[in-house]
Amino acid sequence: MFLDRLNDDVKVAMKARETLRLAVLRLTLSELKNARITKQEDLTDEEVIQILRREVKRREEAVEQYTKGDRLDLAEKEAKEAEILKAYLPEQLAGAALEAAVDAAIQESGAQSMKEMGRVMKIVMAAHGGQVDGKDVQTMVKARLEKGS
Repeated sequence: MFLDRLNDDVKVAMKARETLRLAVLRLTLSELKNARITKQEDLTDEEVIQILRREVKRREEAVEQYTKGDRLDLAEKEAKEAEILKAYLPEQLAGAALEAAVDAAIQESGAQSMKEMGRVMKIVMAAHGGQVDGKDVQTMVKARLEKGS
């Protein structure tokens, strides 16, 4: 599903002469193809999402580094690339929905201290892996477990 959409969007970007979008999509397809070759079988949608997240994260980290280095032109380009890729990711859980998922995982695991944070993280990521950012989950779990102890 994701690969078909990416391939179709490459064709659209070529016809529209959107050079940045085309370059980002081609690079992403290349990453996906390399992952497929490494795995030696087709990628699942979840694996494609993980690769897309990794690519977005790389670009966000690059924005941070370029901003620190006072290279705003490069930071802006990386930010645009990240936005292009974010359009292919599923909608993220945030706010009350994320809180509810974390609270449910804490109850399910019976966690009461920071020592049990890993169990809670594992439950949340297994249930909502494609819809949550690990850093956001970690921050929320940490806050919840620190209140409890």
